[in-house]
Amino acid sequence: MSKAGRENFPVASRLLPRRYRRDLLAIYGFARSVDDIGDDTPPRERLALLEAVDTDLVRLYAGRSPRSWAVEGLTRTIREHAIPAEPFHLLVEANRRDQTVTRYETFDDLLGYCALSANPVGRLVLHVFGAVTESRLASSDRVCSALQIIEHCQDVGEDLGRGRIYLPGEDLRRFGCPEDHLAAPVTSPQLRDVLAFQVSRAERMLAEGSGLIASLAGFARLAVAGYVAGGHATVTALKHARHDVLGQAVRPRRARLLTAWARILMTKE
Repeated sequence: MSKAGRENFPVASRLLPRRYRRDLLAIYGFARSVDDIGDDTPPRERLALLEAVDTDLVRLYAGRSPRSWAVEGLTRTIREHAIPAEPFHLLVEANRRDQTVTRYETFDDLLGYCALSANPVGRLVLHVFGAVTESRLASSDRVCSALQIIEHCQDVGEDLGRGRIYLPGEDLRRFGCPEDHLAAPVTSPQLRDVLAFQVSRAERMLAEGSGLIASLAGFARLAVAGYVAGGHATVTALKHARHDVLGQAVRPRRARLLTAWARILMTKE
């Protein structure tokens, strides 16, 4: 949970009532714990540990007491908002995939991964606020995939250290960027071009999701606007850094995030 403050966006803003913050943090705690299993536990133990989480979810939805703290922490949230099990299982599946798939050839392939690793979180958020509709789910998926792509651009070096590349292979070749450029101490011009291309894609996807915010009201609008604002602020940070993500840590400034958040909330469709 201590990692929530290091995300690009406000996970559970203090502007929200306590009941919403509690539920959003429970979801974040589950998602982060699953990610930590997939990234930081001994590799030979990861699949078994992920399977145990999946089994624990089945146990919870069957009305039995879960065994792990992350799943147990979801009990009240799931019950109060009638949240289906599928988004949680998809987050586990994303981390299973990380153990066997380390490269993505096309952007569509990468979006398929985002459908497991990012989009379920947005769907869970909509359930917390009782704001689920088909059109909102589709817009939320675009926003969440964009946020995931932006994070991949920030974390190129960190991801490579785990043996993974989330930049499409066809785009690396298109811009003449061999994989060893991702391991260099400085960001090459070719890699900067690849990152600029991905960031522009993500920025367009964030814009496509603007209708989601316009369709929401009250605290749901406030929360989702904060997530989108974090994406825009990070895009700005990457552009100001000229997409140099290997020579420095690129993170959004709080002032930029707050400015983007206010602007989004004041915008009317």
